[in-house]
Formats: sequence, structure tokens, C-alpha cells
Amino acid sequence: MTDGPEAQLMRVLHDQHAPALRSYALELTNGDRARAEDVVQETLLRAWRHPKVLDQSERSARSWLLTVARRIAIDEWRSGTSRAEVMTDSPPDPVGDDGTERAVQGWLVADALAELSTRHREVLALCFYHGLSVADAAAKLGVPEGTVKSRTHYALRALRLALEERGVTR
Repeated sequence: MTDGPEAQLMRVLHDQHAPALRSYALELTNGDRARAEDVVQETLLRAWRHPKVLDQSERSARSWLLTVARRIAIDEWRSGTSRAEVMTDSPPDPVGDDGTERAVQGWLVADALAELSTRHREVLALCFYHGLSVADAAAKLGVPEGTVKSRTHYALRALRLALEERGVTR
């Protein structure tokens, strides 16, 4: 990589996100430092191959990197390349939900919502977050019910596209 703008952006991306990415990769690899470093290296390589990630906001770039790291670790685990047989006389401790997955999902959704227009965010907040009916949301916004339905349809479509750009699929 030359010392051009992409190289500088890549250095900034690394400096801002590598510690958090390394920590997350260690969790994903059950503390295996070598595998965690491989996950981090592959994640940053994929970021370099997708320059649009380099131009994203800091939070958006971090969510993208964490999602990619998770997928790399899962793909590695599924392929069996990381499975080594371990002999033990006691079963491993059950893995608990530490909230990491929910936190990453929350970042991704918040980042995608930030891309929507104010009207679209407003209608989604009223109908889904506050639980208002179409009629109640229309009254609160001072618009016809059909407008609320239309905005909701287009807002959900835009949100889905924004999430897909971040690698979130069904």
C-alpha cells in the first residue's frame, strides 16, 4: 500500500478500531491470541478491499468491522480449520449471553437509522418505538393516515437497504 489517502485512512482506521477489534476477536476465539490476530488481520484486509468503509463515520466503521470479524470467526469455526481436539476431565463452562451481539446489532440499527430522513425516522419512532397506531401517529404528526402508512413503507425499505449495506441480512 502506498502512502496515498487510502493508506492514511487505513492507518486511522487501524489506530481507532484495532484495540476494540482485537479484544472482540479474542472473545470470538476463546482467548486464542494467534487466531484472534488472524481474524483482525483478515478484517482489516477486507476493509482495505472495500474503500467505502474507510469513508464511514467512526461508529459505522466500527460496527462494520465487528460484524466482519464475527463472520470471519464463524466461517473459520464452521470450516473446521480452527477445531483442535482438547482432552479434559470436566465439561466446559456454559457460555452465557454477555450482550455483545445485542450491542453490535444496536450500533448497526442506530447507524442505519441516522441515514434516514427526519420524517422517516419520526414515523418509525412513533409506530415502532412508541407503539402508536397509524391513526394516533397521523394525529400526532398532523398528516393523513395514508401518509403515515406510505412513510412507514418507504422508511422500512430505506432502513433495510441501509442495514444490508452494513452486512446485515435476514
